[in-house]
Amino acid sequence: MSLPQQKPTVTIIGAGIIGLCSAYYLTKAGFKVTLLEQGDLYNNCSSGNAGMIVPSHFVPLAAPGMISKGIKWMFDNKSPFYVKPSLNPKLISWGLKFWKHANPQHVEHSAAPLRDLHLLSKQLYDELAKEPELDFGLEKKGILMLYKTQAAAEEEIHLAKKAQQMGLDVDVLNAGAVQNLEPDTALAVLGAVHYRCDAHLSPSTLVKQLIAYLKNKEVEIITNCKVNGFETNQGKITEIHTTNGTFKCDLVVMTGGAWLPELAQKAGLNIPVMPGKGYSFMVDPYHQIHHPSLLLEARVAVTPMGAQVRFGGTMEIAPINHQINMNRVQGIVNAIPQYYPDYQVAVPQVEKIWYGFRPCSPDGLPYIGYSHKLANLIIAGGHGMMGLSLAPVTGKLVTELATNAPLSIQIDNYQPNRFN
Repeated sequence: MSLPQQKPTVTIIGAGIIGLCSAYYLTKAGFKVTLLEQGDLYNNCSSGNAGMIVPSHFVPLAAPGMISKGIKWMFDNKSPFYVKPSLNPKLISWGLKFWKHANPQHVEHSAAPLRDLHLLSKQLYDELAKEPELDFGLEKKGILMLYKTQAAAEEEIHLAKKAQQMGLDVDVLNAGAVQNLEPDTALAVLGAVHYRCDAHLSPSTLVKQLIAYLKNKEVEIITNCKVNGFETNQGKITEIHTTNGTFKCDLVVMTGGAWLPELAQKAGLNIPVMPGKGYSFMVDPYHQIHHPSLLLEARVAVTPMGAQVRFGGTMEIAPINHQINMNRVQGIVNAIPQYYPDYQVAVPQVEKIWYGFRPCSPDGLPYIGYSHKLANLIIAGGHGMMGLSLAPVTGKLVTELATNAPLSIQIDNYQPNRFN
């Protein structure tokens, strides 16, 4: 009688939400999982984001209009989308690729696959919320896309019609109908598109609960562990050299967030990502806000979370830096009362401001798949602003790749080698 074959060990690099969800599904599939994290687990892009699950986001960041907006905005450091002028070769290379993909054909080619990816991920969040150990405030009230100007209304309503054609649950609301949805606080808007297909949760709660869940399942999580390099043999990674020693590995999952290009380079790969720095802060509610929203002209996200409200936004494309640009925070603060007049929010103290780096690929699509050079390396990253929304489906796909199972959804658009 032969013993059942033992599943290989999996080493995941990066314990953001993509790494945590990958560990969750791999552990459920019976793998022995080790997580290597260069930080302390809690101070990453996964904890301070807007907590939105967004089938509404079927248009990638690389879309028509972003180039012209970027040129206009890049000269205003309070603007929503700011490309910090730089002669950095990586930024220039990324920008050229972004420019190449910012066209209607790319949007059309990406829309349905992105919609399906988000919808499956939302379904997986429903399943996650049924785990006895996980209660992360999942609410399915949709998201309001609030607009003040006729130009923004026309653009958003056009997008809403496209969403309806794609089968998403969407409604266009006038100012009175929006105000009826928010009876406890004043709104100063022309109208809104209500993406009822969207949802939201508390990201910091989700991260903490997933970490506790994984530790309870005997997943080894090693913090403050920076990867220095890789040992390869016959087209496979055999060892990972880190500041905490050397780890032997059967299968490697590389997430890494905004640090993905640096990790990939150490493995001899080219995976272009630029960090998109964003800021957020919490306030006690002046008046209750019932629905999360996006303030379209200002590109600010508003999310009720427990007893507080999170305001966040801005996208600063630049090399990683740890300076808090108060001008950009001021831009968020200035926008809030233009839509919510009751919310005369003061600029928060520096220690109350969270910032994180969204890992942005040049075409606005994630990287999910096996490396074309290293047979035991799976890449899962570059999700930009959609990391939290797409984390469960990414983790599930990673596990299906690891087990050579049929994929729940096609990943042709997301191949990690597409820029080589």
